[in-house]
Amino acid sequence: MRTIDMSPLYRATVGFDHFADLVDRVMRADAGNQPSYPPFNIEKTDDDAYRISIAAAGFGEDDLNIEVRENALIVTAKKPEDDAERTYLHRGIATRAFERRFHLADHVHVTGASLVNGMLDIELKREVPEALKPRRIAIGNSTPAVEGTVAA
Repeated sequence: MRTIDMSPLYRATVGFDHFADLVDRVMRADAGNQPSYPPFNIEKTDDDAYRISIAAAGFGEDDLNIEVRENALIVTAKKPEDDAERTYLHRGIATRAFERRFHLADHVHVTGASLVNGMLDIELKREVPEALKPRRIAIGNSTPAVEGTVAA
């Protein structure tokens, strides 16, 4: 098992505990334990826009559920059982229930979803609030930090 020493991160930053937890979670996850069904793509469509595409062949809009909870995007699917009505000679299309989780960074929001030709596309956008965007500080005469204090 690989380990990463996060102490340099803690010495130089404040408030990045969630990042350390994320790295720890990724390092603990064994590639063999990760589900491979259904296959998916994650693509960057713009500077602050992303798309998750999930192969959801055989599922309709009523069979799929998309939920955002605590910075996690959770996609679940469940197909009603109708095997009693059908007799398969070969069944190669998997329509088994699944759950996929994607951890979202702060300020990443789901803006929409569509199901076209068996592909579930989920659109995401990073929307950084104005208060967190970089701002230029003018250099000039400064005012006292606390009003009414007089230096003696």
